[in-house]
Amino acid sequence: MLFMDKPITTILFDFDGTLLDTNELILQSFEQLLEVHYPGRYTRTDILPFMGPTLAESFNSIDPAKTEQFIGEYREWNLANHDRLAVEFDGVTEVLTRLAAHGVRMAIVSTKRNDMVQKGLDLIGIGHLFETVVGLDDVTNAKPDPEPLLLAMERLGAAKDEVLMVGDNFHDIEGGKNAGVRTAGVAWSAKGPEFLWNYGPDYMLTHISDLYAITGVPAE
Repeated sequence: MLFMDKPITTILFDFDGTLLDTNELILQSFEQLLEVHYPGRYTRTDILPFMGPTLAESFNSIDPAKTEQFIGEYREWNLANHDRLAVEFDGVTEVLTRLAAHGVRMAIVSTKRNDMVQKGLDLIGIGHLFETVVGLDDVTNAKPDPEPLLLAMERLGAAKDEVLMVGDNFHDIEGGKNAGVRTAGVAWSAKGPEFLWNYGPDYMLTHISDLYAITGVPAE
């Protein structure tokens, strides 16, 4: 990109699978539902593509007539087991606290409903580090459409050439490209770094602390 030499002053983060490890929560939420309705049909490998898109997109691909029913059942189990199965990825609180202390502005851009994003933020206690949260309730079109990223940047008053989108799925990488900002995949994605490299991110984080070098914030 032409602005690769511009400093990164603002980071837009996906949440689930990027900052909060909800991989097991999401997998089990799908597993228990699909096993009830389609016994023995779906393995964990089959479920992986459902991680990232909205629930409506995922369940529409299974049976559009039952999408709303499945969403309700999924959310009920997911909510009941959220705090038991969700945990922050290594170093998230420490690194993001340091970035904020050095003036890096941050926001969440998620395909989840705002109340569930907030539940995760409250669980690990980092909500105060983000100037805004853009969830599914705030937009008409979810990632990879640029709408949620553009809304976050509008709320922050951020220039595209100083923004980085960080996420664990192709929706984040493509969403960032569609919004005209730099992108970073995370190697701890459930789908693996090789999958994300296929979408051409500008960076691949092997640990959240890699953001120090990208933003120029000292590690100590």
